Amino acid sequence: MDDAEEDVLAYMTFPKERRAKLHSTNPIERLNGEIKRRTEVVGIFPNDEAIVRLVGALLLEQNDEWAVQRARYLTLETMVQMSDDPQISLPAVAR
Repeated sequence: MDDAEEDVLAYMTFPKERRAKLHSTNPIERLNGEIKRRTEVVGIFPNDEAIVRLVGALLLEQNDEWAVQRARYLTLETMVQMSDDPQISLPAVAR
């Protein structure tokens, strides 16, 4: 436990107003719930590739939503503001 202290408390180096968004698992839980809901609708998949296609499409869709949202969770712009590294550059984001 003592050896992991630095890793466990790494989020404490971020600004206080961002910490809750860093340690929350809500985005992942919502994503897992959506994947479960969509796969249960299909029921039986004909092969592994079909599962990969469906889940991959869901992940791409979610990535697009996370990239353009402004309020709920961390955005690329707010993550850059938290960084001390001047070399960080953002990919083009649809507005």
